[in-house]
Amino acid sequence: MTVYTPRRAARVLLVDAAGRLLLFAGVDPARPGHRYWFTPGGGLAPGETPAAGAARELAEETGLRLAPAELGEPVRTETVEFPFDGVWYRQDQQFFLVRVPAWEVDTAGFDAVERASVTGHRWWPADELAASGERFYPDDLPGLLRQALSAGPPAAGPAARAVAAPAGDPGARPVPDGDPVPDGAVRRGGTGC
Repeated sequence: MTVYTPRRAARVLLVDAAGRLLLFAGVDPARPGHRYWFTPGGGLAPGETPAAGAARELAEETGLRLAPAELGEPVRTETVEFPFDGVWYRQDQQFFLVRVPAWEVDTAGFDAVERASVTGHRWWPADELAASGERFYPDDLPGLLRQALSAGPPAAGPAARAVAAPAGDPGARPVPDGDPVPDGAVRRGGTGC
C-alpha cells in the first residue's frame, strides 16, 4: 500500500509574446535517469493561497515578480499522485496563465532541491511542444496550453507590469519543492479551462 504525503501547490504557464512556454528540465534525485520538463511553481506554505504561492514561486524560480491578483483565475485545478526523491505525494494544485512580452529567466532564487534537480530551462513553441517526444508534466501539457491560450489573459494582464525580483530575495520554501514527474503520476479529477 502506497502512503501519500499530502501537498498543495500552484503552477504557472508562463508564455511570451511569441507564444512560447517556459519549462524547466528536471531529474528525480532518486531516479537519476528519469528526466522530464515541467512548469514553474511548487508547494504552498500553510495558509498560503494558490495565487500567492504561484506569484512567490514565479519570483523565486524565474525572477519575475507579480502581485497575486495579476495572475487572474486558475486555468486548471487538479489532484495528482507522483513520486519524487523516494516519497509519494498526493498534490492538489492549480495552474495559472501568465503572459509576458519577453523574460530573461533568473534562477538565483532556486532552493537546494531545485539546484540539485533542475538541469536547465527552455522556451518551447506550442507546435514543437505538441510534436515532441519528450516527457512533460503534466502529460497533457500541449492540450492544457492550447486551452489556456484560447481563453486568453485579462485585458490588463501582468505583461505591462512585470519587473525583476530584487537580488537576494529568494523567499522561504517551507515544503520540499521536488516537482511532479509524469511516470507514475495519476490525475484525479480537476477542471479544465
